[in-house]
Amino acid sequence: MTTEPLITLLIVDDHPVVRDGLRGMFESASGASPGFRVLGEAASGPEAVARAAELDPDVILMDLRMPGGSGVAAIRELTRRGARAKVLVLTTYDTDSDTLPAIEAGATGYLLKDAPRDELFTAVRAAAEGRTVLSPAVASRLVRAVRTPAPGNEPLSAREREVLTLVARGTSNREIARELFISEATVKTHLTHLYTKLGAKDRAAAVAAAYDRGILG
Repeated sequence: MTTEPLITLLIVDDHPVVRDGLRGMFESASGASPGFRVLGEAASGPEAVARAAELDPDVILMDLRMPGGSGVAAIRELTRRGARAKVLVLTTYDTDSDTLPAIEAGATGYLLKDAPRDELFTAVRAAAEGRTVLSPAVASRLVRAVRTPAPGNEPLSAREREVLTLVARGTSNREIARELFISEATVKTHLTHLYTKLGAKDRAAAVAAAYDRGILG
């Protein structure tokens, strides 16, 4: 018999079949070292927050996309409240729009639902100890996100600066093309890149952003 404490769990998923499957999986592993005990379930983000306050689990297995309230919003609220539980995201989605907000909100780990049983058990134990757990696909996305400058932080090329300076003077695309000896199509391409890099939607917003960041002036 192991003397190590059980890891208590709260399972959050809007699909009853998924919750039942996870509960059965962890209850069947109760003889593992350490074992697990499922304290309860929730079908939405708001319910997860309420159940976490009521049950005080060690680890919360959190789905992300739920009709009754998103997992990211729940993670953010749990973090705001200073909840003791560690949140391990368990979802089918691994896009940047899902992974990054969840990690930024305070999730300890992020696994996909196709993870093998033993990998899930290991991840829950690691999360309970406060260690970060990421599926390989998610880890790769996070590394790529860190290496890729966020919109507004990418440096402008010399030509983009020239175009931006002329835009700030109120110069039209046709006049910019004539002055820089390039086509209007090329001017439009430079403007598209400028909008992306400056996080702007149009010429006026791009100029305002450039002045705000000290690129112009």
